[in-house]
Amino acid sequence: MLHIRAKIAEDDGIVIPVEYLQALGVQVGDEVILELDGKELHIFTLEEAISRMQELISHYVSPERSLADELIAERRMED
Repeated sequence: MLHIRAKIAEDDGIVIPVEYLQALGVQVGDEVILELDGKELHIFTLEEAISRMQELISHYVSPERSLADELIAERRMED
């Protein structure tokens, strides 16, 4: 793991080196997910965050079950 030093800018921002952005597969203007874990900050792409949530949910929902279909059916019943 490569460590670098960075400074917090006056606008409370932080500059992420281009090499790190490339490694994450993000570009200027892309949205990312920030996770504060104790005193550590983790940065995820939206795709990575979705993948992690799908993995987490997969432990509780069988592959044959579609939560999206269930939600759509529930919404239709409300109308």
